[in-house]
Amino acid sequence: MSFEISGKIALVTGANRGIGKTIVETLLANGVSKVYGAVRNPASLAELVKVHGDRLVPVKLDLTNPATIEAAAVQAHDVELVINNAGVLQSSDLLSAQAIKDLEFELNANVFGLLRMAQAFAPVLKSNGGGALVQLNSVVSMKTFPEFTTYSASKAASYSITQGLRAALAEQGTLVVSVHPGPIATDMGDAAGLTDIAESPQLVADAILEALAHEKFHVFPDTLAKQIGSAYQSFGTNVVEANVSEG
Repeated sequence: MSFEISGKIALVTGANRGIGKTIVETLLANGVSKVYGAVRNPASLAELVKVHGDRLVPVKLDLTNPATIEAAAVQAHDVELVINNAGVLQSSDLLSAQAIKDLEFELNANVFGLLRMAQAFAPVLKSNGGGALVQLNSVVSMKTFPEFTTYSASKAASYSITQGLRAALAEQGTLVVSVHPGPIATDMGDAAGLTDIAESPQLVADAILEALAHEKFHVFPDTLAKQIGSAYQSFGTNVVEANVSEG
């Protein structure tokens, strides 16, 4: 169930900056015929549209707003590859009242947003031959970093949902990929104080293409991710990716 991207139609959430923008540019450079750039403010894609013309179609989408996701699924009725890159990160003292609010905010976008995307776009992918769904999770879905505990919790939950989607969507021929970057040079990474150790978002985009071509579920694109992925590999392969009976 490997996925060849050439000539395909894709949708990328959070397409206007950071990892999402790099994914869009990489897809278009590697033969994708059209990309729907799904963002909260479609006007933010104006400069990219100038470069890529009608191969990039702005779409209004907010992971916390189900109506925009449903409308996007109608507009992007021909999509064959969905890459859910958008997400949010908060940072607060875990024992403060703000931590509850931060966790609620992150769960709404990072977990419920993923589930909303899957529910809206799974039928679209099925109608277009199965296709692929790529979810940007994080190394913090496997290892909690204390200063990002609520974010780590939300990404652990999204990783769990992604595992469930892998099984649920296999029946319709949809390839599901779970991407686990470490610190990447983005606005989010800068805001989190990771600038000094962050690596290029191009590593993430290239790793996604490689995973699609070779039917990989787990993707660890950068140095820290590869370190964690190496330690996790046996469990990932023999438990997460294996058909293990609950009984």
